[in-house]
Amino acid sequence: MKLSILRSAARYLFVLCLPILLIAGTVRLAVNEVRLYEYGFDKYDVSQETGLDDDQLRGVAKELIDYFNSGDEPLQVRVEVEGEEFELFTEREVTHLKDVRGLIQLDYRFQEATLAYILGFAVVGLLWSRGRSWRDLAWLVVWGSALTIALMIVLGLGAVIGFGQLFHDFHVLSFSNDLWKLGSGDYLLMMFPESFFRDATLFIAGAIVGEALLLGGIARGLLAVTRKRARMRARPGGGAGEETVSRGS
Repeated sequence: MKLSILRSAARYLFVLCLPILLIAGTVRLAVNEVRLYEYGFDKYDVSQETGLDDDQLRGVAKELIDYFNSGDEPLQVRVEVEGEEFELFTEREVTHLKDVRGLIQLDYRFQEATLAYILGFAVVGLLWSRGRSWRDLAWLVVWGSALTIALMIVLGLGAVIGFGQLFHDFHVLSFSNDLWKLGSGDYLLMMFPESFFRDATLFIAGAIVGEALLLGGIARGLLAVTRKRARMRARPGGGAGEETVSRGS
C-alpha cells in the first residue's frame, strides 16, 4: 500500500515538474539572450530615451548578463555620454539588480532540480520495469505538456488583459523590499519599461507552449504508433505471418 502511494506521488510530481522545467529553462534562455534586450531597446527607442547609442546599450546588456551569471559584487557599469563618464545605475538600482540576480539564480536551481528529478524518474522507472514502463512515461509527458499549455494560456491572458497588475503582484511576492519602485529618471526603468517585460512574458509563454506541444506531440505520436502495431499483431494472421508476407513480396 505504501509503495503504491509513493509511486502515485512520484508520478504526480513528474507531471508537476515538467512545466516547472520548461518555464525555468526558457526563462534562463531569455535572460541570457542579448537579442531580446536589443529588441526592447529598438522597439521602445531606448537610445533616444537614455542618450546611449546602440553599441553602448548592447554593452550594458552583456554586462548585466555577465553579472546575473556571476558572483561578482558590486555591479559597476560605467558609460560615457557627451564626453562625461559616469556610473549608469544608482545605488538603489544596483541593490535591486542584486535581488534580481538572486531570483534568476533561484530559477537556475529550479531548472536543474526538476531536470534531475525527471531524468532520474525516467531512468529508474525504465530500469526497474526493464523498459516496459515507457508507455506510462509517455503518458506522463503528455499530461505534463497539457498542464504546461494550460498554465501558459492563463499567463498569456493575464499579460494581455491586465499586465500592470500582474507585474505589480509579481514584484510584491518576489521581493522583500520596495527597491523595485524606481523613478522616471532611473536608467534601469528607461532601459526596461514595463512594456518590455510584457513583450518578454508573451514571448516566453509562446516559446514554452511550442516546447510543450513538441514534447507532448512526440509522446502522443509514439503512443499512437505502438497502439497501431499492437492492434495489427492482435488481428488474425497478423504478427509474424504478415512480416513473412511482406518480406516475400
